[in-house]
Amino acid sequence: MLLIGAHQSIAGGMFKALQRGKKDGCATIQIFVRSNMAWNPGKFDEHDAEKFAQAQAQTGITPVVAHNCYLVNLAATDAAILKKSMEATVGELVRSEALGIPYLVMHPGAHLGAGVKAGLAKVTANLDSAIADSGAKKVMVLLETTAGQGTVLGSTFDELAQLIATSRFAERIGICYDTCHTFVAGYDIRTPEAYARTMDEFDRKLGISKLLCFHVNDAKKPFGSKRDRHEHIGKGTLGESAFAQILGDKRFTAVPKIIETPKGTLGRRSLDRINLATLRRLAGESHESA
Repeated sequence: MLLIGAHQSIAGGMFKALQRGKKDGCATIQIFVRSNMAWNPGKFDEHDAEKFAQAQAQTGITPVVAHNCYLVNLAATDAAILKKSMEATVGELVRSEALGIPYLVMHPGAHLGAGVKAGLAKVTANLDSAIADSGAKKVMVLLETTAGQGTVLGSTFDELAQLIATSRFAERIGICYDTCHTFVAGYDIRTPEAYARTMDEFDRKLGISKLLCFHVNDAKKPFGSKRDRHEHIGKGTLGESAFAQILGDKRFTAVPKIIETPKGTLGRRSLDRINLATLRRLAGESHESA
């Protein structure tokens, strides 16, 4: 089965995200394991994990990918924010481990004027501490490629490579390649030639085996603009050809490809289902899965 899916809401319980994913025809999904825009992590206990495991067995959706809280910044210059960011990261690693989720995607952080060198060093030190403090043994952290806006870190393969190379847990860190972010950051994949150049550079600097998840999003803004705005598949400045390159690359057959495109409906169909159908067509599948 083509390993594609969508980010799903955990409203009403994390197990319901799996049910929503099944309804949309997802083979894989991404979820938050807590509120994405609040520091309060909310309640979580063994019953939540049990319900999640039962729903995963019933739906057959695997792997599930977690995404960390948007408030987290492991390069924060404010001590209170950094403390909360560390607590959130530790907590999400613990929850992901309890849920049997193999990957926790996170934005590297923003240096907020401290400088790239200082920011990268701070992220590595704090991420190492969070991994150690969590006690999680199986969850891998996937650093997400970023768009390069403001002081956000991780928009170049060099920065991401440095974060991994200087970590005590390099074997526990991989990359989530966001197609919109990398495109507006200056990495082109629209043609076979451009795609080959970008992936060759990724392989040289990070190693292709480190690419363990895709966020499959078209872009509203132009190439190199450093502006992060997601668009529906094939409707933006990336276009269908970029996604055809990824879907046709056999190195990534077993790598989850998750859309984070705008939510909503068109008639009676969810926009997620429409975007997934577009991906199936580009992959050469002639029908939607049920």
